Amino acid sequence: MKRTIKATFMAVMVGLSALGAEAADSKQNPFTLVYDGAIAKNEPGKVNIHPVTYTLNGLNIAANVYTPANYDPAKKYPAVIVAHPNGGVKEQVAGLYAQRLAEQGYITVAADAAYQGASEGQPRNVDKPANRIEDIHGMADFISQYAGVDQRRLGLLGICGGGGYSLAAAQTDKRFKALATLSMFNSGRVRRNGYVDSQLDTIEQRLQQASAARAEEAAGGEVRYAGDANLTDEQIAKLPFALYRQGYEYYWKTYAHPNSTFKYTMSSLLDLMRFDATNQIELIDKPLLMIAGSKADSLYMSKEAFPKASGTQDKELFLIDGATHIETYWVPEYVDVAMGKLTTFYARTL
Repeated sequence: MKRTIKATFMAVMVGLSALGAEAADSKQNPFTLVYDGAIAKNEPGKVNIHPVTYTLNGLNIAANVYTPANYDPAKKYPAVIVAHPNGGVKEQVAGLYAQRLAEQGYITVAADAAYQGASEGQPRNVDKPANRIEDIHGMADFISQYAGVDQRRLGLLGICGGGGYSLAAAQTDKRFKALATLSMFNSGRVRRNGYVDSQLDTIEQRLQQASAARAEEAAGGEVRYAGDANLTDEQIAKLPFALYRQGYEYYWKTYAHPNSTFKYTMSSLLDLMRFDATNQIELIDKPLLMIAGSKADSLYMSKEAFPKASGTQDKELFLIDGATHIETYWVPEYVDVAMGKLTTFYARTL
């Protein structure tokens, strides 16, 4: 099917991950981690990583648990769940922040979403808000039973699309005592309206395509996918937003992972396009920290959500000066700033 640059906008927004990209770093790390400073081996007295599998609604979920230095399962530790971006996997930015939080004394967990990454689920790459929100509840179920976790001190960190889904999950799941988001991405709004509301004129057309795709699936036909784009460097350079351009660089080249893909089932749009992470956000009554880059073209989503979170007075919108959306994933100085805020926030609230 012929695609134009405009048609690829939705492809990029799903998670900006790359198909067919080389992922040399994942092959060099025994845990296939691709972020800077990733654990290469478990050593006594240091932060360790524990690949685990647990069952959620009949599906095996693949996750990594990080334990702090000198971890003693007989002791009690606060815990933080980290929800990954759309199209991302646990070995990328979610793993980076999970490891950095473990360095601060937390037990952390990053899991691949159901139907995505190394987790089970057919067809592959279903991307429905209900599933992503349930993934977060499921991580809470699992980590609450992990040896050493203090169930009374459970925090949540959502990154990009995981941030929007974390806002939704925390509305009703009161096990979370504190919630933070990083570069929050409101998936439903973007799938519906386009990034920065750039596709308002094609909403009905895209819903018709999604409806036809669902009908084809129901009849036993082919599973149709959106977001299966493969752009040249020249095309990437012409994309209109930094999130797209830098996203391709991050997911396609510098931090690529073979399980990370921006492909998703076309029928998922039936659910995505009626979802909004800010609906009923006033139900959040716990401390809330929203972090975003001051130069991020996705900043409008955090700025829109923040005042709507009227159920808590303990809230802050913190901007990382000079950072774009994707730069909060990997640029050391920006990651350090984000970690400084997260460390202070969780130390106070957990």
